[in-house]
Amino acid sequence: MRNHNMDIIRGLAVLGLMYMNAYFFGLFEFGYVPLADPPLSDHIIQWLSLIFVDGRFRSLFCILFGAGLYIQWQRYQQMELLKQRLKILAVFGLLHGFLLWAGDILLIYACAGWLVIKFLDASDECLLKRGWQFLLLGIGITVLITLTEPHISHFRDSAEFIAIYNEHQGSAIEMIANNSVMFLVMIIVIPLITLWMTAGLMLFGIYGYKNNLFTTGLPKLWRIRVLLIAMLLSAIRISFEYQSSLLLSALKEPINWLAALFTALLMIHMVVTLTTKYGFHFKALQCSGKLALTLYIMQTVCLLLLFKVFFPHWILSFNRIEYWLLVSLLVLTQLVCSVIYLRYFKQGPLEFIWRKLAR
Repeated sequence: MRNHNMDIIRGLAVLGLMYMNAYFFGLFEFGYVPLADPPLSDHIIQWLSLIFVDGRFRSLFCILFGAGLYIQWQRYQQMELLKQRLKILAVFGLLHGFLLWAGDILLIYACAGWLVIKFLDASDECLLKRGWQFLLLGIGITVLITLTEPHISHFRDSAEFIAIYNEHQGSAIEMIANNSVMFLVMIIVIPLITLWMTAGLMLFGIYGYKNNLFTTGLPKLWRIRVLLIAMLLSAIRISFEYQSSLLLSALKEPINWLAALFTALLMIHMVVTLTTKYGFHFKALQCSGKLALTLYIMQTVCLLLLFKVFFPHWILSFNRIEYWLLVSLLVLTQLVCSVIYLRYFKQGPLEFIWRKLAR
């Protein structure tokens, strides 16, 4: 039941990631650029994202990745095998980042996993202590960097942004070159911020696995506390959304990280409760979870083809609701394809290659 629940949660995470990632496949440096006078749907979707989406599925993935490392260590008792798998994952991440999309997360997971495997035999107390230390270190660095970084607002219907859009429309080689430069910047930033946050969440994942988070959910005494903390932090993050203060802007991402952590724990508890107490199966999500690596790369391919090859003008016309409708269609497609695929094969093509190379 534990592995069944983890597959479902992993499927939820990999599909949910698209709702935030989709914004960055047009112009990666800018993400979603609103109109000067955005529609009401933009505000509503942004509020929903800040409560249920932004950082939540990334946190789920980090927690699951940490738990997965612990499971493999328990099963094989071979540290070299874990290191080899992380090396292969890092290669996947480098290829994905340089050739396709600068927003790759695989390299981050591989680097953070390399740090986390040193704590696989640590006590519960040590896991929590180091997890919070890593998370708070990432938060502190993020605040300092944001305070020194100028914030420039762009509007999609401005002449300035349209000029930027036109400048970015080039040949495939130019697009790959620009993407490679952006990914190189991401590689420099990873050790400063994202590595520590990711590693901290992975350590929480190990602690959660050891304490039956994926089989019984949150302890009874903590359920209401986690819910209240998640609601409070999400409310604070939403209240910062329209503030112009430099300090509050610097606190947006750290507050969101913390809110995402507690919301992710609630999502895990919800899945565990629905499967163990009420007998829900979530077959399609489970199948998607087993194909997470393959689906993640296929998302990149599909969104790049849509926003870079076939319909680049969508960047200028899409509001948030169009992005969400498009992603929802892709999510439905991947759910159906996952179920059909696993009727004939035992594992995804990239999962097979990863395991084959890591032997």
